Amino acid sequence: MKVIEHLAKAKKPLVSFEIIPPKRGGDIKSLMKIIDDIAQFNPPFIDITSHAAEVIYEETPTGIQRRIKRKRPGTLGICALIQNKYNIDAVPHLLCLGFTREETEDMLIELQYLDIDNVLAVRGDDSGYRKPLEYGRTANK
Repeated sequence: MKVIEHLAKAKKPLVSFEIIPPKRGGDIKSLMKIIDDIAQFNPPFIDITSHAAEVIYEETPTGIQRRIKRKRPGTLGICALIQNKYNIDAVPHLLCLGFTREETEDMLIELQYLDIDNVLAVRGDDSGYRKPLEYGRTANK
């Protein structure tokens, strides 16, 4: 069910939860324990955050190499887990900053394949390395 449908049929305020994926190498069992505890409250949906990747430049014998490092991968997998194991609607955060149009489209396609209807599109935190545009920014740039 879409979040908007949960809101439309609610007769009282709803309470939802937000989960942060564990850091790379983190324990999935501890995350599942948290979801088990949350599920007891019958939330209509759970938000799963996404964190921007870090861009690292490393000097190599052939020159400078650009490498992407994700500290907290797993948003997509956690969404699938929540919807399929717990039957709770998942709302992945989709970062707009730091992703190309193709990467954003790829994520939307993956979400569609998993039958995940909800998305919270957020700008994301700026790394501080970008020069601001003179006349502001638009979502399609």
